[in-house]
Amino acid sequence: MGYLLTFWNKYIRRYKYVVAFLLFALIIGVIDENSLLVRYHRRVDISNLKREIDKYQQQYDEESSRLQSLMSDPAAVEKLAREKYLMKRADEDVFVIVDSASTE
Repeated sequence: MGYLLTFWNKYIRRYKYVVAFLLFALIIGVIDENSLLVRYHRRVDISNLKREIDKYQQQYDEESSRLQSLMSDPAAVEKLAREKYLMKRADEDVFVIVDSASTE
């Protein structure tokens, strides 16, 4: 008990403002649920989410312009049907040419 009393009188009482500041800095910096460390991780998450939002916004813009062209241009619809769905007109014949070297 004497050691604690000596420690209290020599250090804590003399440097009470420094101890209070260090305790406050420890609580704010590390321990609290809104500490600086938690705030840093949240900022990193926010920046990642903003980047993801920008990526999806760009993808949305591209798909919207593509949809708009499909709604207004019949040639674009025909091109999509031929390329993606391998469709043909009724009066056309489709021939598939296979290279014999690539099948081996």
